[in-house]
Amino acid sequence: MSGDQGFNGFSRKTFEFLNDLGENNNREWFESNRGVYEDYVLGPAQEFVIEMGERLKTLSPTVSAVPLIDKSIFRLYRDTRFSSDKTPYKTHLGILFWDGPRKKLENPNYYVQLNKSSIFVGAGEYRFTPDLLRSYRDSVVHPKRGKELGGILNRITGDTAYKIGGQHYKRLPRGYDPDHPNSALLHHDGLYAYNESTLPEQIYSRSFVDYCFRMFRDMYPLQKWLARVNHL
Repeated sequence: MSGDQGFNGFSRKTFEFLNDLGENNNREWFESNRGVYEDYVLGPAQEFVIEMGERLKTLSPTVSAVPLIDKSIFRLYRDTRFSSDKTPYKTHLGILFWDGPRKKLENPNYYVQLNKSSIFVGAGEYRFTPDLLRSYRDSVVHPKRGKELGGILNRITGDTAYKIGGQHYKRLPRGYDPDHPNSALLHHDGLYAYNESTLPEQIYSRSFVDYCFRMFRDMYPLQKWLARVNHL
């Protein structure tokens, strides 16, 4: 549980709750365990947003870190209107810090996801809007910006802890050279670096902020490149 001294880590009860929610994904169970969610999931998540937001400002001074549901903390409720899966709740906790003037998911962002037995830490853009996708593609093949991006991705993936995500299209978009050194990146509809791992021991202490921040710092060059592309 979060305390008066700010973020003190998540609890093992955080992950017990996520596990149990997966096994009891219904409104009756959730309402009877709402207090557990508020004390061991939402509470420490809010403290984490506050402290990580301050740390991220040393990299991205304009980053947004708002410790509210539907701001930096994703809602637990699922939108089931167009899904065959009608279970009402997500079984993970998503935390987002966005950097830019657009709607939050249309900017480069830093993201942490807690699952019942693993975590995901990433930075970049999960999916480009149509106008940003064209700007991204033109930057990928630009003589200067494209070469810079290739170097950034090589440095990030030089550490095998990191992977690059966002590939989506099977075909190369029309009008681009298939022999370009960055042609593989033209198959993306988003671009982000990420790390996935089992739950680290740091997650149960204040040092989880440091743990995530080190990865965000490694990924920051990609954030910076994407921010410039978004302003072209």
